[in-house]
Amino acid sequence: MKQLKLKLLDRYLTIWIFLAMLIGILIGKFYPSITIHFVNLNSGTTNIPLAIGLILMMYPPLAKVKYNELSRVLDNKKQILLSLILNWLIGPLLMFILAVIFLRDQPEYFSGLVLIGIARCIAMVLVWNDLALGDKEYAAGLVALNSIFQVLFYSMLAYFYLYLLPNFFNLDSFVVDISFTEIAKSVLIYLGIPFLLGFLSRYFLTRIISVKWYEETFLPKISPITLIALLCTIVLMFSFKGDVIFSLPREVFKIAIPLAFYFAIMFLMSFFLAKSIGTKYDQNVSISFTASGNNFELAIAVAIASFGINSGQAFVGVIGPLVEVPALILLVNLSLYFKKIYYSKKPID
Repeated sequence: MKQLKLKLLDRYLTIWIFLAMLIGILIGKFYPSITIHFVNLNSGTTNIPLAIGLILMMYPPLAKVKYNELSRVLDNKKQILLSLILNWLIGPLLMFILAVIFLRDQPEYFSGLVLIGIARCIAMVLVWNDLALGDKEYAAGLVALNSIFQVLFYSMLAYFYLYLLPNFFNLDSFVVDISFTEIAKSVLIYLGIPFLLGFLSRYFLTRIISVKWYEETFLPKISPITLIALLCTIVLMFSFKGDVIFSLPREVFKIAIPLAFYFAIMFLMSFFLAKSIGTKYDQNVSISFTASGNNFELAIAVAIASFGINSGQAFVGVIGPLVEVPALILLVNLSLYFKKIYYSKKPID
């Protein structure tokens, strides 16, 4: 029954996001005073309710990470090297190329897509891995590794893909005028704080109470916080967009195309590369979905903190999970199909 609830929740996430977008648009159009009230709750350039929501959004997935599983992941050097190359070299570069191809004349959408490409998956991958019958502990280890890499390298990758690389190829229209100190600050706040809270929660609560209580009682209770905080953020963002309601479907479609290509290419590339080095199916699934998914929570947080809640970059971050959920559900089914084809053959004596 627990597995069924998990499937239903994630299967209908796209619908919840659409409803949140609609509610936000209606509030912005008919009750603008509500939006103005929340927007004015600032401390310097930081909107306090939004900051709290974004930190809460990141906390549950980071509290789920089994940081002690890292040693197991590191046992197979070929597999971990492949995972790191897929996540930190190929994935961001592929998203950059797709952004150049499909969003050539829209720098805001371009940079929003880049922010997604460098935000490697640390939350939903555990869902897709579970649905595709992947190795849960191995996936948790990859998530822990990606979490650490994300804290250390996200700001540097943003600088490389938003400034250095466009300049190198003379892509002047893509150069984004932004302080990368602000991006580093955003990462420290919206990833560093929940990362620390998640690590400390697991470390102390499993020792003070028990691992069983932490896994079976505490984590299920805090898990809905991510979805609630994400939907509240979307409602607030789209409350600014009541005046552009008729142009939204076209904009969503424009952003969805490169994202759909990204998910398909990354999954197929990851699956067959992992298979080529002899990776077992359950670990192959963990590697493939870790490489294919993205941390939209972080991308949204950085986009809002760095560019503003009403920016094109933040809009792209919201569209991300709208596309990812149905796309990766399809890839879960494709993965199970590949299992029958490539991993169910009996060895010849």
